[in-house]
Amino acid sequence: MTTPEHTRRRFLTTAGAASSFVTATLARSTELPAQTNQSNDPYSCLDYRRSFICGTSELNSVRFWIESRTTITDSSTGESAVFYQCASCKSENTFGEKDLFYPDNYDFLPIFGDGHWLLFRRKARLDVEQYRETLVSPNGWGEPRLLLHEGAKARTLDTWEQIRDATAQGVPLVSQTELINEETSLKAVIECPVKTMNISLEKRMYQTDTGPIAFPDLTRKTEPLINCLSLAFVAFNQSHFADFVIEQPTSVIEGDAELCKIYHYSNPISLPATNRVLTHE
Repeated sequence: MTTPEHTRRRFLTTAGAASSFVTATLARSTELPAQTNQSNDPYSCLDYRRSFICGTSELNSVRFWIESRTTITDSSTGESAVFYQCASCKSENTFGEKDLFYPDNYDFLPIFGDGHWLLFRRKARLDVEQYRETLVSPNGWGEPRLLLHEGAKARTLDTWEQIRDATAQGVPLVSQTELINEETSLKAVIECPVKTMNISLEKRMYQTDTGPIAFPDLTRKTEPLINCLSLAFVAFNQSHFADFVIEQPTSVIEGDAELCKIYHYSNPISLPATNRVLTHE
């Protein structure tokens, strides 16, 4: 997250206004303004504080925290599939007597949905063959059990003021980004808890910044469908477009020379989208 440079006087003035705003907001009830609590709000979202995927194997009844949910719908058939992206961990010697992390360590992140697991293993060096692996479920963790909780009284925040107040009040924020590809008839909704929310009182703007999420490539129909997913970060500050930076082989440059390639989030793209910010109890 970056902030433009300010003179000391301007910074103190802005900081004072922000401090007064936050103090006044937090002094009020933690309930959002009445106009945001609409009973006819059509949208729902997960409560990401309490949503998990649990293994059922006696060897390892692992519990993964769900970090995002991507729903892909084929409008030509009406069929939908839901994919749950789990939080990353490190490669480990599970239940070992000692040396619980492997020396040649890597980030490990699973996505589950539509009868498959998609596993990401990101090492310090580029390893294309082991970076992603697709497995039919169930696997060594047993038949997955979805432990999902919907957010209570979910409602959309339709204005900058509502988003500003919800941010200051410390209530859960969830974003939904809807993408459509008319050529393939595929539509996706990417949902995730907003991990970073930027608020500018001066510009009267907000900006989300969250990841990783399961980003779908809607330009083609893959088999199995889970193979269209990649890891990405998503950001938006308007309702009609979203920017993504996708994990992919990326050159490490020193001067004019390429030293090596690694997996890194790079080459940002911008797509037409329909964005929503929600809150829940």
